[in-house]
Amino acid sequence: MRREGRARYGKVSRYIAVEFLSSFGVAFAFFFVVFFVNQLLVMASDILESKAPPGQVLLLVFYATPAIIAMSVPFASLVGALMAIGRFSSDRELLVMEASGIPRSRVYLPMVVLGLLFSVISFGANDVLLPVGTINYGKLYRRLATTTPALELGAWTIKRYEDATIVTGPVEGDWLRDVLIMDRTEDGKARVIGAERARLGVPEDPAAALVLELEGVFIQTTDAGRPDRFDFAEASSLDYTVAVKQVSDGSRAAGPREMSSVDVALAIRAKEESFLKRIEAREREVEDRRAEALEKYRLALESGESGRSALTRLGPRSEELERLASEPPTDRSLRVYRMEFWKKFSIPAGAFFFVFLAAPLGTLARRSGRAVGFALGLLVAVVYWGLLSGGSLVSTRLDASPFWSMWAPNIAVLAGAIALAIGRRALRR
Repeated sequence: MRREGRARYGKVSRYIAVEFLSSFGVAFAFFFVVFFVNQLLVMASDILESKAPPGQVLLLVFYATPAIIAMSVPFASLVGALMAIGRFSSDRELLVMEASGIPRSRVYLPMVVLGLLFSVISFGANDVLLPVGTINYGKLYRRLATTTPALELGAWTIKRYEDATIVTGPVEGDWLRDVLIMDRTEDGKARVIGAERARLGVPEDPAAALVLELEGVFIQTTDAGRPDRFDFAEASSLDYTVAVKQVSDGSRAAGPREMSSVDVALAIRAKEESFLKRIEAREREVEDRRAEALEKYRLALESGESGRSALTRLGPRSEELERLASEPPTDRSLRVYRMEFWKKFSIPAGAFFFVFLAAPLGTLARRSGRAVGFALGLLVAVVYWGLLSGGSLVSTRLDASPFWSMWAPNIAVLAGAIALAIGRRALRR
């Protein structure tokens, strides 16, 4: 009998798991397309307008997809579980399972296990694939920039290179108007090059990434050692070259969101040490200024000046000292890194917590189970995203605990699941 019971539970578990996976696949496709359109198609469009090879553009998009996967999996777990449980409820299959002696815990167990698996997948995409994708994205972007100069320059742009800054105005056909270049000559003099118009040329030198064909050129050179003098020159045309080594590694700088959790933890430790040194330096500064003020007060008294007069004269210094003591150093970058560190764990964990919420919530879909479950999932996803965004703002701007700010949405989901389960049991009694 025990073997028959285990076999029966096994069949039911596989049935439930297949239903959950199929619903998860539909929900994942939906969220993936939403995030893809929102973030990646805009980027791909900008690069395609620069006439980059379509195959390379698709590869750039591929390198940018881990972040989309990491965000889509938790929400797809929620919606998929709601769709599956909603269908079971609307088709009375939950009632049949209970009548057959299968407890609700057995029904939901396959979903809990899959939810845990989805959390691991989301964390892996965010912590392993995303940093790798960011690195490869930067390498490919740099390679594209050397063969597709329009990626680097466009209308109304400011591009900073190792030794030069290029500012462009409007575009007229193939020409950029009102171009300004600020760099330094080989002997270290500051140079400003202005051009009425410029266009991108084809570099003949393999060491060149960009060639600007300038027309209507004015050049001014100044020497820091002789600020009262400058040299200038004019030319009808000029070719200006930017070396490959000066081209940026890509438009996406690797921040804490694109780094692994280990790298973010190491960066946080370094920032904390630097921040502690700043606090200690501020404390030393306050103590030194306080000692200096007390010394001047003592000397004023020794010179025969009255105490009230000495205090009045030292008033501005006292106010400045009070301001320094009441305004300790802050480090918003450190707060951002701490917030992103905990976000790397809280968002993937959402795939697991969402299953617990879907269990009692999905049973509310008595009719049109899948459609109602999908709608409920979207509503919960919007609320969860709002809580997550609010937690990010509270953590970075108000210096609230990054752990509680990032885990509050998951705690709210779990609390909602418990409240719904208790309410459902009370109604059944």
